[in-house]
Amino acid sequence: MLTRTIPSRREFLAGSLAAAAACAMPSIGHAAEAAAKPNLRFGLATYQWGMDWDIPTLIANCTKAGVLGIEPRTSSKYAHGIELELSAEKRADVNKRFADSPVKIVSIACGERMDWPDPDKLAASVEACKGFLKLSHDVGSSVLRVFPNQFHPNVPHEKTIGQIAKTLNDLGPFAADLGQELSLEAHGPAGELPTMQAVMAQVTQRNVRVRLNCDARDTQGKGFEENFNGVKPYLSRIIHLHGLKDVKYPYQLMVDLLIKANWDGWALMENSDKVPDRVQALIEQRELWEAMVAKATKA
Repeated sequence: MLTRTIPSRREFLAGSLAAAAACAMPSIGHAAEAAAKPNLRFGLATYQWGMDWDIPTLIANCTKAGVLGIEPRTSSKYAHGIELELSAEKRADVNKRFADSPVKIVSIACGERMDWPDPDKLAASVEACKGFLKLSHDVGSSVLRVFPNQFHPNVPHEKTIGQIAKTLNDLGPFAADLGQELSLEAHGPAGELPTMQAVMAQVTQRNVRVRLNCDARDTQGKGFEENFNGVKPYLSRIIHLHGLKDVKYPYQLMVDLLIKANWDGWALMENSDKVPDRVQALIEQRELWEAMVAKATKA
């Protein structure tokens, strides 16, 4: 099928994110949602291992690697060509290609920021987000990645935090009407987990969530578990990974905590390491992830 039924905004907000996203995977922010069993799937963010793979190659390579969820990066002229400029006909074609394959688009990654102190830049970012939300909907995805992104000179941190939250609240209903989740990635100086917790304390839209970005700074301050627990009620159904052999990040602890939280979603590999065979590297990373999940589940 080229399209899927999208619930109304009222249905989206009244039900769980799982109902809102139809065949997509729910997050864990509420008791009813947390009743589901954990399901930690491994996928690929096309930055950078998939940047030069067109859609047929992307589908073929990910199928071979057993990596069945992807997040195309936009505004970067990648080979897959999933961009705002796509016509309705081409968007429908992209949707069908993935619907007819084992690989699904689970998220779209845009680089729009919510922190601009310049009102014109902020307004432009909001309008661009609306376009990306439509693109995400049209190609069969139900999540859009956005950034917090940083603090600015002579602007109190509290003001920036409040602005990020307000902007997300303003965008939330538009996203909900399209059955979309706004996934705020823990990226940039304003992306530390305690800051994300402060942002979310002012967010009222249930379809606005926090995306873990697996940065070593997540372990600072009160420690990883405390920082994780601060954003746990708001977790997106997408997280980003950055090389599971990196001992600087407590990946196993994160998986343990996700399992305990009954998290249901996709962990997408966003890796820039230079490797001779990216398909084989994807297989290796998937197997490492699956081993961590198996260990956490057994425990």
